[in-house]
Amino acid sequence: MIDRATIESLVPHAGAMCLWDTVVAWDTQTIVLRTDGHRDPHHPLRSHGMLRALHLSEYGAQAMAVHGGLLARERAATAAPGMLVALRGVELHCTRIDDLDGPLECVAESLVAGEGAQQYRFTLRHQGVVLAEGRAAVMLRLPGTDE
Repeated sequence: MIDRATIESLVPHAGAMCLWDTVVAWDTQTIVLRTDGHRDPHHPLRSHGMLRALHLSEYGAQAMAVHGGLLARERAATAAPGMLVALRGVELHCTRIDDLDGPLECVAESLVAGEGAQQYRFTLRHQGVVLAEGRAAVMLRLPGTDE
């Protein structure tokens, strides 16, 4: 298992904005992560006393970033910074997540891994029940580019 400190060393998200606590498993195509941070009353994405299911898309996007960071580390490199440019086919199966006991789990699978872009499918679950699923696309800022 990979701990939170290692996750924070791989992604630009730090402190409370780093949404994942543990990488449970990963390979070149897929990553599985867990967190208990969704219940934190000081969660940075909370508003009006709750953490909405809509934010599970950010959890999915951060799963992509962690996977990219791990893949880059395997090549003795640093992952290129990315910008989320599209969410597709996102289905939310709950309204809020701050009231769920126990950890959230995400499985993210690489669909496209080009030099300048990535696309993943993500599924977030709580105690085996699907909370959200969809696809996310990220454009990468490659070294030597200003874009």
